[in-house]
Amino acid sequence: MRLILLGPPGAGKGTQAQRLVEKHGIVQLSTGDMLRATVAAGTPVGQRAKDIMARGELVPDEVVVDIISDRIDQDDAQNGFILDGFPRTVGQAEALEKLLASKGLKLDAVIELMVDDSILLDRIENRIAQMKARGEPVRADDNAESLAKRLTAYHVQTAPLSQYYRLKGLHKATDGMAPIDEVSEAIDAILTAKPRRKAATAAKRRPRVLAGRRPAGRKPAARSASGRATGKAAKKAKKSAKTAAAKAATRSTAKSSAKAATKAGRVASKSRKAASKASKAASRKKTAKKTTKKATKTAAKRTKTAKAAKSATSRHKAASTRSSTRSGASKARSGRGRRLTKRR
Repeated sequence: MRLILLGPPGAGKGTQAQRLVEKHGIVQLSTGDMLRATVAAGTPVGQRAKDIMARGELVPDEVVVDIISDRIDQDDAQNGFILDGFPRTVGQAEALEKLLASKGLKLDAVIELMVDDSILLDRIENRIAQMKARGEPVRADDNAESLAKRLTAYHVQTAPLSQYYRLKGLHKATDGMAPIDEVSEAIDAILTAKPRRKAATAAKRRPRVLAGRRPAGRKPAARSASGRATGKAAKKAKKSAKTAAAKAATRSTAKSSAKAATKAGRVASKSRKAASKASKAASRKKTAKKTTKKATKTAAKRTKTAKAAKSATSRHKAASTRSSTRSGASKARSGRGRRLTKRR
């Protein structure tokens, strides 16, 4: 079992790592401890690390990876290990992956303890107060200010590892703020959970065998009379099922066609009604236009006739007046003649 525990400083990774070591018989690999042990042993890698630290420089990733490589080759690490303090960056995670692949190994899980920064600060302050009350020595970097700086560095450098291992399907998370025993139980549940079954690839997928055919290279097995009867019954049942399915499909198609035809008929009926209404409206409009035109002509004709009649009456009256005037003058002249005649 090869594990990585993620979480900010003070999350309880060391406590949970010790419990896993005792339960599964694996070793906890701390980069700091391995670095000191390698320098003390005087190995070539340890000598390189010693020279770098003597110059006050940080030990590069390739040196740390070489130290881890030597450590996991030792006998006590054959059953597995828990990496503590490494990797801290995505670059270190990629280097670790290449190292394990070169040895034919891989990680089983990456478990992250999720905690709240403000609660961590309260924890460290309470722990310091308890250590002082018991008269125990307190480390110089074991204070709230140092922890705040370490938390900032963790969120900038190490937190991206969560997404990196999540994409590889290795990341698991649990509540690190729960009591220690509950956190241990949650980690055990994660480790004992069965992995999801992956879909078979095209190369590993078994070839499909069609009904009535046998795979290439395999001889057909002899079948008894009962086997043949069972095969016939199965074929008959399959044929009946196909027939029933075809009939059901036909009924469904006919029903769908009838519904579609009914709907089309309704649409056509509505279209005809709309066309009939439009035609009637146009006819009424045309009739009204003709009636108006005819009435206009009749009125004009009547006006013309009335004017002609009035003109004829005027002419007749004028003619009668002239005739009456001439007649009176004639009569006057005749009477005067008669009077003259009688006088004579």
